[in-house]
Amino acid sequence: MTNYKQAGVDINEGEKSSLIAYSYAKETFKTRNNLIGKPIIQEGGFTGALDFGDYYLIQNTDGVGSKIEIADAIKDYSTIGYDLLAMVADDAICVGAETISITNTIDTEKVDSKVVEEMMKGLKKACIEQKVVIPGGEIAELPGLVKGNLWNATALGIVEKTKFITGKNVKPGDKILGLKSKGFRSNGFTLVRHILKKQFGKDWYNKKYCTRGTWGKVVLTPSQIYSNAILDIIGRYKKTKKAEIKSIIHITGGGIPGNIKRGLNGYGASLTNLPKPQKMMHLLQKMGKVTDEEAYKVWNMGIGMILISNEEEKIKKILEKHNIKVSQIGVVTKDKKIEIISQGVYKKGKNLIF
Repeated sequence: MTNYKQAGVDINEGEKSSLIAYSYAKETFKTRNNLIGKPIIQEGGFTGALDFGDYYLIQNTDGVGSKIEIADAIKDYSTIGYDLLAMVADDAICVGAETISITNTIDTEKVDSKVVEEMMKGLKKACIEQKVVIPGGEIAELPGLVKGNLWNATALGIVEKTKFITGKNVKPGDKILGLKSKGFRSNGFTLVRHILKKQFGKDWYNKKYCTRGTWGKVVLTPSQIYSNAILDIIGRYKKTKKAEIKSIIHITGGGIPGNIKRGLNGYGASLTNLPKPQKMMHLLQKMGKVTDEEAYKVWNMGIGMILISNEEEKIKKILEKHNIKVSQIGVVTKDKKIEIISQGVYKKGKNLIF
């Protein structure tokens, strides 16, 4: 059996480090007492919020991770910008924020203007679709420190205080809606690469994947960006809300069980109607003998975003206009545990408890 830790990533150590980092960050909050921009404490939140009077200013940072190594290997940078924007804009939307701008940093082993052009061309396209601007960025050439490229971004957003989503109104019996993903998004790629390299060798990127081309191409499938579609439901800044959403949860590192807890207001979840994951996830599970439990902790397993709302029909109608598939996948429970009826390879139909 292969797991994330064997591939080189320790989720528990990562979570511990995040708690340490936030504990030190909170010590700076008092410096803004009685000043504009006082921070709002959000334990386990997806983004930072600063008080600007009538609204909160939202700021968060993320990157495409090791997914860019695949773009480097097959020399295709056309879609990686979608992943970059998705990671930050879809974190910001978790509190109801409209992402206004992102700045980005490219750390590279060797500057290649053609590569930079392809990266930025894709990011521009994604940003135009989501109504986000790119006011600036940085390119750093770091030979000896970086192999290939690294790409990170910081998002700046805004949300009215009356629309700020915290999950505080979530209660048992509320419906849990799942938004389908197109693939792995930008999480769990160290395990993806580890399995494929072990199966096919160093040139796994060019190995055939059914009729959809190579393995490199299929796992590079760009992230679905949900921000713009969800803003159509909850309303952009000063725009009318069309439906009530109690909690928004981005399925990033930590998979479904690791992230859904962040938006349940201390309750649990029974996820009995999850969709079947993409074929590539099942194939990788088989190749690496990855348990269903591990797969759900590392990959999104077909769900990129979760909404908690009792207005399913209104939400479904709006999201379908944005070509996003949504369905009820479960309910909020009094019990704090996360229960998943697996759609994985080894325990399909069986109950997993987290």
